[in-house]
Amino acid sequence: MVTKRSGLVALAAALLLVMALAACTGLGLGLTGPYEETFDEVGSWGAGQDINAEGDVVNGRYEFLVKADLGLFWSTAGERLEDGVYQVEATQIDGPLDNGYGMMFRVNSDTNSFYLFEVSGDGYICIGVCEENCAEERPLVENGWFASDAVNGGLDATNVLRVRAEGGNMIFFVNDQEVARVTDTTLNRGDIGIMVETLGQSGVLVAFDNFTVTPLE
Repeated sequence: MVTKRSGLVALAAALLLVMALAACTGLGLGLTGPYEETFDEVGSWGAGQDINAEGDVVNGRYEFLVKADLGLFWSTAGERLEDGVYQVEATQIDGPLDNGYGMMFRVNSDTNSFYLFEVSGDGYICIGVCEENCAEERPLVENGWFASDAVNGGLDATNVLRVRAEGGNMIFFVNDQEVARVTDTTLNRGDIGIMVETLGQSGVLVAFDNFTVTPLE
C-alpha cells in the first residue's frame, strides 16, 4: 500500500478551479439551508474541461475526472451556508486507489480557503483546513491521512460523507460511523464543493450524488 503524505497537498499551482466548473455568484437559500442537489442537471455547478480535469453530469451523477498526476481540483455550488449537517455520496469509478475525494464546506471563494473532508480508494481519511490557496494548510486530525475501516475501499464502492457543523464544533462521519470530532474556528460560513485529489497518478474518476445541507434542530 502506498504511504499517504502527512498533510494536505501544499502546491498552490495545483489548487486550480476546473474551467467553468465553479459558480460563485449565488447566495443559495440562506445561511442555514436547507440545500439539496441530486445532480439531475448541471445547474449552478457548471461543467467544463481543460488539460488537467473535467466535470459534467452523467446519468444523474456529477462525474469528476482528474487527468493531472498531482493536484487538488474542485467544483463549487455558489451557495452561502453556515451551521448544518452536510452530506454527499461519492463513488470512485476508475483510476488508482491512492487518491482523495470528497467534500469541501465553508468555502471562501475570494481566498480559496475551505474545510476539506476526503476519503481515499485505499481506505484512508483526511480532514483539514486550507487557507489562501493552501499557502497555509493544516490537518485537523492526527498528521493528515489516517486509516479507517469505515471507508468502503475499491472501485464502484459508494462512501457517504457527513459533517455536523455547529459553530467551531464539527463531527465527521463516513458511512454512518463517526470518525472524528474537531473544534476549529478558522471559517464559519461559505460555499460547498466536491473535490478530487491525485497523489502522483492521473486518471481518478469519481461520481458524486445527493449533496444535502440540513439545518440543525
